[in-house]
Amino acid sequence: QVQLEESGGDLVQSGGSLRLSCTAPGFTLDYYAVDWFRQAPGKEREGVSCISSFDGSILYSDSVKGRFTVSRDNAKNTVYLQMNNLKPEDTAVYYCATNTLSNCAARRAGTWSASQFFWGQGTQVTVSS
Repeated sequence: QVQLEESGGDLVQSGGSLRLSCTAPGFTLDYYAVDWFRQAPGKEREGVSCISSFDGSILYSDSVKGRFTVSRDNAKNTVYLQMNNLKPEDTAVYYCATNTLSNCAARRAGTWSASQFFWGQGTQVTVSS
């Protein structure tokens, strides 16, 4: 069983920045692709980013491209999501997840399903206008 833990969510004003962290005590994230998803009230869960361990490639949704940056620090067993120029529409619970594969192929092809992933508990990001 993979346990993921997110942190860093907060209330921030529009235009502000936050950095989310994802760790996995007892599980080595280095070998696996790690995804960030978000879910706003009344909306479906949306894929935000995916960082591959296979070739280092990164996938972003169009809604965050150019504003969000995902990175990983293998020494700290942590994946980060740096979020800049935040907008009210970014308000959501943010989740990190992994399907324990090394690549983002399923996310890139849009063939993923929630049951394929291990999930963290989520961290709330609220952006005020």
